[in-house]
Amino acid sequence: MEFASPKILWFLLLLVPLVAYYVYRSRQGGAALTVSTTDTVRRAPKSWRYYLRHIPFVLRCAALSLIVVAIARPQSAEHYTNTTTDGIDIVLAVDVSTSMLAKDFMPDRLSVAKEVAAEFIGDRTGDRIGIVVFAGESFTQSPLTTDQSSLQTMIGRIRSGIIEDGTAIGNGLATSINRLRESDAKSKVVILLTDGVNNRGEISPLTAAQIAQDMGIKVYTIGIGRKGTAPYPIFDERGREVDVVNMKVEIDEQVLRQIASQTGGEYFRATDKQTLEAIYEQINTLEKSTVEVENRTLLHEEYLPFALLALLSLLLEFVINRILLKRIP
Repeated sequence: MEFASPKILWFLLLLVPLVAYYVYRSRQGGAALTVSTTDTVRRAPKSWRYYLRHIPFVLRCAALSLIVVAIARPQSAEHYTNTTTDGIDIVLAVDVSTSMLAKDFMPDRLSVAKEVAAEFIGDRTGDRIGIVVFAGESFTQSPLTTDQSSLQTMIGRIRSGIIEDGTAIGNGLATSINRLRESDAKSKVVILLTDGVNNRGEISPLTAAQIAQDMGIKVYTIGIGRKGTAPYPIFDERGREVDVVNMKVEIDEQVLRQIASQTGGEYFRATDKQTLEAIYEQINTLEKSTVEVENRTLLHEEYLPFALLALLSLLLEFVINRILLKRIP
């Protein structure tokens, strides 16, 4: 409860001298006759009128208090907050070729990539995010959605070996672009993560980059894998790991840089989990959603109940004084 004119409440202090004067008058008494003793009167039983004699004054004070409060204009406030989010549509394109099982990241590149991507998704409240996976071909793991629970589930289901092996960077980027084709977001972003060189697919990476540029889609590219050699697992025909061999890490950084530069994004190299986390954090900072918060306060005048109670108090005082406590002159 707030008051539009709180200084008026100081008039309530007038009740102090009024009460003091009433108490003084009550103790002085109002007898007009002189009698030898009042013992008989004191011992006489008191009627209900005796106990009601102070009620009119109490009602008058209550009415005065309520009138002062009503004049001070009590108000109740309703606060509204409108939040408008200018979200960003983001597609995470993740390489799931068998080379992503290399053990230069523990336990492997793909597991770390999934873990860090899941953390990134958790930080993007209000943005629509989609997931595309690619190897020798590509497909959509999750369409654009703001449902973070669903996205976390889809990230967890990403596996290597579910599609034909290879590295079709152009196809992965093209599928990501297709996910954003009908987006009406002001900012559209693809984060493409791979550990290899484009060796499959019908669309070249630079052709896909040109399409992204024409559609106003920004592409951030990430090359994942340490420099030099890395331990790669060897699998038998049943998909069981039978050996681990050190092989040269080959990432087409020139193409990834060109894709990012052409579309207004950036290229990053992740050589361990910490640098990958730092890369996603940097992208998270670069692609901040715009949030506008509008606060409104609606005031409601609440003087009427106090005014009605004051009127009721005055009516009760009149009834008690003129009817119940009526004096015969």
